[in-house]
Amino acid sequence: MLRIAVVGSGPSGIYAAQGLVQQTRVPNVEVHVLDRLPCPYGLVRYGVAPDHAKIKSLQSTLRTVLEHERITFVGHVDVGSHGLTPERLLELYHAVVYCVGAARDRRLGIPGEDLPGSHSATDFVSWYSAHPDATPNGFALATGTAVVIGVGNVAVDVARILARSAQELTPTDVPQDVLDALGRSRVRDVHMVGRRGPSQARFTTKELRELGSLPSARMVVTPADLALDPAYADASGVTAAALPAVNRRNLDTVRTWVDESDPAPRSPDGARIHLRFFLRPVEFLAADGAVAGVRFERTTPDGLGGVQGTGAYEDIAAGLALRAVGYRGVPLPGLPFDADRGTVPHRGGRVLRGGKPSPGEYVAGWIKRGPTGVIGTNRPCAKETVASLLADADAWAQRSVVEDPLRELRASGHRPVLWAGWRAIEAAEEELGRSLGRPSVKITGWDGLLTAGLGRGGW
Repeated sequence: MLRIAVVGSGPSGIYAAQGLVQQTRVPNVEVHVLDRLPCPYGLVRYGVAPDHAKIKSLQSTLRTVLEHERITFVGHVDVGSHGLTPERLLELYHAVVYCVGAARDRRLGIPGEDLPGSHSATDFVSWYSAHPDATPNGFALATGTAVVIGVGNVAVDVARILARSAQELTPTDVPQDVLDALGRSRVRDVHMVGRRGPSQARFTTKELRELGSLPSARMVVTPADLALDPAYADASGVTAAALPAVNRRNLDTVRTWVDESDPAPRSPDGARIHLRFFLRPVEFLAADGAVAGVRFERTTPDGLGGVQGTGAYEDIAAGLALRAVGYRGVPLPGLPFDADRGTVPHRGGRVLRGGKPSPGEYVAGWIKRGPTGVIGTNRPCAKETVASLLADADAWAQRSVVEDPLRELRASGHRPVLWAGWRAIEAAEEELGRSLGRPSVKITGWDGLLTAGLGRGGW
């Protein structure tokens, strides 16, 4: 029996595990999917917005994989703690595939970024997704205006959650304390700001159109911003026709909102979502020791696909600022790390140490390629890594490993949450939802998760 560890139970890790048990080249493969959290699914559970039921339903597909007879979910095991180093993992398993994602947000590196009221979108998403590491609500929701810096799908999610009413979110699994806080929110204007134009923005058309379909919110687009986009300004349509289809659809969608004659929200309690383009943040403005606004420099296309500053500035007053400008990989102790790329050096998924493949060590997902693509992109990424692993099997399959990795993990101080423990957490969340007259509601905090996951025979 060959035992392989997959570190990380998000889509990339689960797709890697699936590829390993479905292949026929190397028989008798057993996979342990390790995760620091007691819950599987990674960003599908803790990154997808609660009102995205269709994407969250992917958990059903991922569940089927983790219930395979030769796959074992091993949650609440943190690689790097209790002596569980990459070197130790290779004593427990014949091979290891690291699928640890990109856990840190990118910073802007501008003055005032650490003022109270300035947060990463990652922190906000973790809060409304009930990630156990999330800090209690410290977001300035009593302010009337919020600025979301970035025009990707995470920025769209954050803007949409800020603009939705608590009533709209009640049927979701959003934690009750988050729902209550959003119900008290006084944010009525949300500015989503990008340094380039809509034809270069990274949001997908589906996500963008969802903003326009919110029942109580109104989209507001500044015509002067769009006039700077060459594809928008080209009356002949030649430039727009040359764009990729998704960018062309995004531009067409934004174009329809320019014609909105009434900027008021659709209901007195609704919000306005202002889409702003060609503005680059240069400073967070302060008042009374907290964020009071963001100063932006007007940008203009540089003719090379990028933008350049114009020396003209615009301030947007706001008490809450959320940075949604991307993620970055975090070094895992004992693994090589490319600090410039935020990834583990690899060749075809094989971890490189000193420029040479390290026997039995592999990567997949964002820690392999960087935080790019959508959930489905992880499938071919994992497939490539699994192919490399199988091609190398003769080099490491005869290596001696311990007989029972789980016993060794427990002996070293870990308290693994296995599949039964995760199902106990699910049952506890369903019970919590029933007590609140809602569907399943997420448990917040480590204590609640571990009480459910370890206290009901889950380990």
